[in-house]
Amino acid sequence: MKIMGIVNVTPDSFSDGGRYFDPAAAVRHGHRLIADGAGILDVGGESTRPGADRVGPAEEQRRVIPVIEELAASGALVSIDTMHAETAAAAVAAGARIVNDVSGGLADPGMLAAVAASGADYAIGHWRGHSADMYAHADYDDPATEVAVELGERMRAAEDAGIPASRIILDPGIGFGKRGDANWAVLRGLGQLERLGARVLVGTSRKRFLAETLEPGGDPVDERRRDLATAVTSVLAAQTGAWAVRVHDVAATRDALRIARAWDDRRGTSQEAQ
Repeated sequence: MKIMGIVNVTPDSFSDGGRYFDPAAAVRHGHRLIADGAGILDVGGESTRPGADRVGPAEEQRRVIPVIEELAASGALVSIDTMHAETAAAAVAAGARIVNDVSGGLADPGMLAAVAASGADYAIGHWRGHSADMYAHADYDDPATEVAVELGERMRAAEDAGIPASRIILDPGIGFGKRGDANWAVLRGLGQLERLGARVLVGTSRKRFLAETLEPGGDPVDERRRDLATAVTSVLAAQTGAWAVRVHDVAATRDALRIARAWDDRRGTSQEAQ
């Protein structure tokens, strides 16, 4: 299981907006995440929180390209979190090796061709609309099956555009156009994504549905509790065969995964001795 650490170079991300908006601060944060156990750094310059304003590709690149250049030059495996084909191409030229597109190519019709030409891996997110109106499309009869079907369609579109399956990663888009119970249903049905044959990336970090589960009455839930809940879902995702999890608190997830591996190793040893 790989851990993808989040580097938000934004003033308005839902959890840490503004904290790493300065490029130097973002680079320091990226190095800290690597030291904590991140195998991938996901650098983004546009918030995708519900209701967030869109950011144009020129401003997005002004924010992220210096950060990507420095982190990639230091040897980090960098992913660019973008819905803009132009930014994706610029980021790969700057050293990024993964394009993480939460829209799965639906936000920018040029994205699939840009990624195909870049040679980068492509993370396809399940998406039904931009942040401003994502919940207008949040009705599901069978969330896990519908997400798998729609991601399967996007995977075939990517392959048709020249991106081989070996470069494709599927992300069920937890929190994107999904209300609380739908998110849990999709997580319980991750096996349906595994059967599509691509790597699976899961991102639950600090999201609203975790807070709603911890405090059904709507009381505030701080980062510490959200990070603990994220670490638990990361372990459960690993147990279903997910390739990577995308998180803010890398150290907590690293520790949770280590404990889960120790549990499995010792259980296996105990069973062999019987």
